[in-house]
Amino acid sequence: MALLLSSISQGLLWAIMAIGVYLTFRILNVADLTAEGSFPLGAAVSTSLIVNGVAPWLSVLIALLGGMAAGLVSGFLYTKWKIPALLSGIITMTGLYTINLRVMGQANISLLGEGTLIRTVESFGLNKTNAVLLVGSIAVGLVILALHMFFHTEVGLAIRSTGDNNEMSEANGIRTNVMKVIGYMLSNGLIATSGALLAQNNGYADISMGIGTIVIGLASIIIGEVFFRNLSIAKRLLTVVLGSVIYRLLILIVLEMNVNPQDLKVFSAILLALALRLPAVQDKLSKPKKKVKSTKTTKKGGALSWLQR
Repeated sequence: MALLLSSISQGLLWAIMAIGVYLTFRILNVADLTAEGSFPLGAAVSTSLIVNGVAPWLSVLIALLGGMAAGLVSGFLYTKWKIPALLSGIITMTGLYTINLRVMGQANISLLGEGTLIRTVESFGLNKTNAVLLVGSIAVGLVILALHMFFHTEVGLAIRSTGDNNEMSEANGIRTNVMKVIGYMLSNGLIATSGALLAQNNGYADISMGIGTIVIGLASIIIGEVFFRNLSIAKRLLTVVLGSVIYRLLILIVLEMNVNPQDLKVFSAILLALALRLPAVQDKLSKPKKKVKSTKTTKKGGALSWLQR
């Protein structure tokens, strides 16, 4: 039970990252790899600030701004310089590796003995698992509420319209490039926030902690969509959270099978491939089989009657 609750609590923190990936992958319909760099950026900014005496909650907000700045760069490369989305993300991700090293001043930072949001909640008498559950639940709730309200504003609706039909949105006077940049900024801001919270939970930040981030985010999105489809924006975000929690539980099952932790990346990739394939299989099974009309000729008409059909 302790391992189960721990996986759920971890899933809630990872869910914020998955929601960020969802904004570009589903709403903007863009494949953005900036997540691999903005996730450790959030961790680097938060831990560096905490070590230098900044309040943990404030460090998360600053990490959010740092992630938004990374999204701004990718969005600019994509919209203004017309670099393909995939390459724009790779360029920003590569540059962020050096920036993250500069921010931390070394390859990793330990928060041993430092105050974090998790330890602050623990001081009220909760154990670490329950503290992470509480922090994760509050953070996810605030993110979903904020995004639900935002996507019902004029700008939010314009972003959704841009992702659904870029040409039609331009024809209706929407500045689609601006909407895409805003979407990039929101996405990477949330991803960096997740990195900051997970760094405070784990007690350290590492330069390589962003490897595989996009795989985890996509897996969470696809797993959630397998169970629920055609929902409102708030409910869709909840399915992403559910997918993130299920993903962490699946990883727990793999670890319980005495699999070497070094092999987790392989299992994550396999899980994502299966999750991406499953919707196609479901659609194939749900479609009724079409009856094939027979083209056999009767003895009475012979070949001539078949040609006259």
